[in-house]
Amino acid sequence: MPNCIIAQSGGPTSVINASVCGLVFSNSEHKIYDKIYAGINGIEGILEERIIELTSFSRKELDLFKFTPSAGLGSCRYKLKSFDKNEDEYNALINICKKYDINTFFYIGGNDSMDTIFKLSSYAEEKNINIKFIGIPKTIDNDLPVTDHTPGFGSAAKFIATTALETYLDSSVYTNNGIFILETMGRDTGWLAASACLAKLNGQPIADFIYLPEVEFDKDKFLKDTAERFKEKNQVYIVVSEGIKDKDNKFISQLETYQTHDSFGHAQLGGVGTVLKNMIVRAGITSRIKVLELGVMQRCAMHCSSSLDIDEAYKVGYDALIYSKGNNSGNMVAIKRESNTPYKSSTFLVKAARVANNIKYIPLSWINEERNNLNPECQEYFSPLIEGTPALYYENNIPMYKVFNK
Repeated sequence: MPNCIIAQSGGPTSVINASVCGLVFSNSEHKIYDKIYAGINGIEGILEERIIELTSFSRKELDLFKFTPSAGLGSCRYKLKSFDKNEDEYNALINICKKYDINTFFYIGGNDSMDTIFKLSSYAEEKNINIKFIGIPKTIDNDLPVTDHTPGFGSAAKFIATTALETYLDSSVYTNNGIFILETMGRDTGWLAASACLAKLNGQPIADFIYLPEVEFDKDKFLKDTAERFKEKNQVYIVVSEGIKDKDNKFISQLETYQTHDSFGHAQLGGVGTVLKNMIVRAGITSRIKVLELGVMQRCAMHCSSSLDIDEAYKVGYDALIYSKGNNSGNMVAIKRESNTPYKSSTFLVKAARVANNIKYIPLSWINEERNNLNPECQEYFSPLIEGTPALYYENNIPMYKVFNK
């Protein structure tokens, strides 16, 4: 039997390792490959031949790995050039695959990773190379088109909603409360910030305002809304996505902070909560303002993850292996929502080219007319994705985790 290889790319999630385990355990049942290799630090590590054999590890180690957050094989943000500009990388990768008798390459990632799958599969097809390239989705941003949602998002949404509720309670203990601003990730879309709509107390949403990149941020309206709500309640709870923009399509966070960019040219954001705080203070509304930037906690909080998210991450890895039996190179495994009540999903294949470098936005119909919160109907989409709490492994009352990249 031939061998295959799997690697992880881009930003980690709480459940990305479950997809790896799904693939390995699927092979133990279906026996399609002799050995399953893993690239350490994504395609960058494979090109440097940093490769391990996953099938050499015990079931116990892999079970522990399944419930470990972050990219346990290591990750990378490696931009693969088109092969007409740098064919050497493609030849190097193909030669490594041939050396290890690998005929299928699985890549777990988001938009940019699916671009890699598209480029590699196109090259293999053009050069008549018998190696398949298949994408497995992940991203807490939930911004991959075609698929209903992405593994990793449900756990991030659960963490955000839980944190919003708990910090709301913490910020509500005084007779003279102030303003609390919760900042989430989300450069292009507001799926993460929007998930705070699930946070409720006595059946009522705790967030007064939720600001998303899908709609223009109006500074004057923001200050007017905030001042009125603060006068009314002596307290305001705001959730904001890091990627909100003004009418000129400029990031609000760029108004006062220095920006850097990653290897894909994406702006490295963060700090929009502080920018909003400064706006409020300068407007004379109040100086009693707390800002919490969730940062990487959104993508590594396994203790607050969703069992359903883990199961679906496992499923896309499991099914990816089965799909690889056919002539399915250049595809990504996607999730289809079959029903909401009870929740049921299945997987299908979509061309990686349809996913690569494309973005799925929150429907504008889900956003209220004031453009500062969400309509109740959108909760039907979010609610099932945060179901269940996993039973983790513990040692000395602290979760036990396993990685293969150290």
